[in-house]
Amino acid sequence: MTAETTTETTEEATDRPSVLFVCVHNAGRSQMAAAYLSHLAESRIEVRSAGSAPAESVNPAAVEAMAEEGIDISANQPKVLSDQAVKDSDVVITMGCGDACPFFPGKRYEDWKLEDPAGQGIEGVRPIRDDIKVRIQQLITELLPAGSTTN
Repeated sequence: MTAETTTETTEEATDRPSVLFVCVHNAGRSQMAAAYLSHLAESRIEVRSAGSAPAESVNPAAVEAMAEEGIDISANQPKVLSDQAVKDSDVVITMGCGDACPFFPGKRYEDWKLEDPAGQGIEGVRPIRDDIKVRIQQLITELLPAGSTTN
């Protein structure tokens, strides 16, 4: 059954683009970006997020900021970055992970310069969230050209 599951996952991954968001703690920026992409792309893009040194939990201000947008990330858990996650992704978007992010030829890499929401209240996180949303909307137009089908 494991082999079947792996095969299905591999086939699904080839049917749609995949994006990995990486930041140090996987508790703020990458969580918000992954949530927006999942929400706005409506399953047309495979979404992952991870951190080079994951936190214990998602930043409460990030959870609150996304809740204001109608997106619930309260149950999300930070995940450790793996080479496999990078290999399995078409696009790798880093947000301050520095040299901790592995590099594999043939992948599209972007580094989004975003303020770290760690230690900030909701007032400080909202502009970061809004910046991420604009970037995600642009990414969707790049990865899903007009007229692409949903699956």
